Amino acid sequence: MKREKNSSVSEFLLLGLPIRPEQQGMFFALFLGVYLTTVLGNLLILLLIRLDPRLHTPMYFFLSHLALTDISFSSVTVPKMLINMQTRDQSIPYAGCVTQMYFFLFFTDLDDFLLTSMAYDRYVAICHPLHYTTVMGQGLCTLLVTVSWILSCANALCHTLLLTRLSFCADHSIPHFFCDLDALMKLSCSDTSLNELAIFTAGVVVIILPLICILTSYGRIGATILKVPSTKGICKALSTCGSHLSVVSLYYGTIIGLYFFPSSSTSRDKSTIASVMYTVVTPLLNPFIYSLRNRDMKGALERLLHRAKILSQ
Repeated sequence: MKREKNSSVSEFLLLGLPIRPEQQGMFFALFLGVYLTTVLGNLLILLLIRLDPRLHTPMYFFLSHLALTDISFSSVTVPKMLINMQTRDQSIPYAGCVTQMYFFLFFTDLDDFLLTSMAYDRYVAICHPLHYTTVMGQGLCTLLVTVSWILSCANALCHTLLLTRLSFCADHSIPHFFCDLDALMKLSCSDTSLNELAIFTAGVVVIILPLICILTSYGRIGATILKVPSTKGICKALSTCGSHLSVVSLYYGTIIGLYFFPSSSTSRDKSTIASVMYTVVTPLLNPFIYSLRNRDMKGALERLLHRAKILSQ
């Protein structure tokens, strides 16, 4: 059946999570708790890195930007989802939808590039420890973060501009809890071949190439660790990069499973739940992974609490 064309769109409808109406209150409380924990946990990381001079190193410089990105990433989708669940109003203005999509793409890309920069930092620290301070200077760290922001902005802006040229059909219902680019393209009555080409190209540049760099870095790290004669040296090397590797596995594992290996039997509900994993759960787990698995962060937290206790007396 030919879909009715409607070039002027004022709003979309976000169908949200596949939950029953009587469960709205419970899930609202759950996601509100998750969101507040995500924001407070990542703010704690930023505070510890800012206040503790021992954490003024390249690794924690990248981690501070990752924490800020995770706060922003969560704030792009979760507050709107919570508002929709509380008010039972599923509408989102066209401009609001496009804006949400832009920032979602921007912070997703920025996460990818920051994780890649952190992998390179660990590679230099373990494989070339004598040259670490020389290679990973303030100039290179700033350059890597700046390039990450520029590339992320350019990619998100490209997809956004290409989307605005599309006309949409009469059905404006998005089967998601946020304005996903793929879902928006499926609602279009225009030719989306250029958009699909841009998505494929960006997928290679933003996902595949960074993942290859990360795997290559950890492959060389693994080879270097195997050459270490002492068990103590191996444990130290593993503890140094274990937290980052956990985050990378969780983040990329979910994205690859969702976008690169879609099952023909995969329902909309399963796709939505998988999206919750990397948009809501991953930013939540990052503070716990980096604090519980990282001795430096635990030490900084203990010093901060000790300082606060002294000041309160």
